[in-house]
Amino acid sequence: MQFIDFPEINFPVQGLDEVRIPRMVRVRQKFEDDRIEDPAGYLSKLLSEQNYSALVKGKSIAITVGSRGIPDNALMVKAMCDKLKEWGAFPFIVPSMGSHGAGCREGNLEVLEGYGVTEEAMGVPIKASMEVKLIGSIDDDAHTPIYCDKYAAEADGIIIYNKVKPHTDFKGEHESGLAKMITIGLAKHKGCSWFHMQGFDTFAERIPMVAEEFLRKMPVVFGVGVVQNAYDEISDIMVFPREKIMEGDALMLRIAKRRFPRFKFDNIDVLVIDRIGKDISGEGADPNVTGRGFMPYFKDDFHTTKLMIRGLTELSHHNACGLGLADITTRRCLNSVDWESTWINLTTNLMIDGGKVPMYQNSDFEALRLAIRTCPKIDYSKARIVRIRDTLSLSEFEISESLIPDVAGRDDVEILGEPYELEFDEEGYLKDFE
Repeated sequence: MQFIDFPEINFPVQGLDEVRIPRMVRVRQKFEDDRIEDPAGYLSKLLSEQNYSALVKGKSIAITVGSRGIPDNALMVKAMCDKLKEWGAFPFIVPSMGSHGAGCREGNLEVLEGYGVTEEAMGVPIKASMEVKLIGSIDDDAHTPIYCDKYAAEADGIIIYNKVKPHTDFKGEHESGLAKMITIGLAKHKGCSWFHMQGFDTFAERIPMVAEEFLRKMPVVFGVGVVQNAYDEISDIMVFPREKIMEGDALMLRIAKRRFPRFKFDNIDVLVIDRIGKDISGEGADPNVTGRGFMPYFKDDFHTTKLMIRGLTELSHHNACGLGLADITTRRCLNSVDWESTWINLTTNLMIDGGKVPMYQNSDFEALRLAIRTCPKIDYSKARIVRIRDTLSLSEFEISESLIPDVAGRDDVEILGEPYELEFDEEGYLKDFE
């Protein structure tokens, strides 16, 4: 790990004294709220109904587990392990997260442990390695190589397990899901790096090509896809036999895009995000929500003049990928960043802008006032401010008084109380959003 001690900073800003932080009000947005009450039990039932015992009995079976945050992740992984053992198989877990976890074995294991996925808890071995095997290539201009984790490649069978969601850097029929787990997650740091070197503009075409060839060559048994609703709860779990994985991945992405949380208004002056992290989004804060991303087409999704990021999630393990998209942050946030882990991740995907150091202030109070002050052509007393916990938490959050007319009278937005002043502690920091 590599941390930097950023010093306190003070510099004059003309007109800053004129800025008053507006009063805020809590609101609740309403989305589709159907959910699976017992995800692990539901998954176990699906597996029993499909019954792959004849395909796995007596065989070693690798299960992919990635770095994306999934509610009840460990319980669902254990449900798969238990079912495989019930069928007479010998399951084991393969960390499958490309370059995440600092691109090393120890970092991969740390990420899994953060989700409660350990050998003791799962009752099966975790075989972690950054070694890969070249299993083929695509006959395209780049002769795209196809890599697979060493242990998964040596197994008798592979189960592809992942969350399915819109990607943060490209749009296509297959984005972040089962196909991407095959092409990048299982390819580890080496394959992930090669893939990203070709540019995100090639992903929509290249991912399905590689995934389909992988499925033709490797002993994949089935795939398990998970979709979350706008309340960060599991709403859909599906199990697909090998020959239906690509079709199922595309289907679940369409469901995920329909369920994806977004603001029900637009055009704000300052968006404050309490925390970013790899468990929240590949870019720390999802550009499908913020309108801030490495690719220009996300700017059409939502419009904010200034973006302020307050901190990192615990499960980010100090990886601040995406912090460079912020206009302003705090000294406390910068001092919590492991720059080594962050820059390993960003050099792999070529988006080094995400590792730039934003302008910072010594506290939340100072950062928010400066963010407002640097918005052009606004009435400071009527600044349009939004504060969210993270980009997965768009059900309840805070808006400034000037945004109330944008949501008043809507059936899908509820105003939860009267406006209030934001409270800062003696050091000028806000309490984390609850």
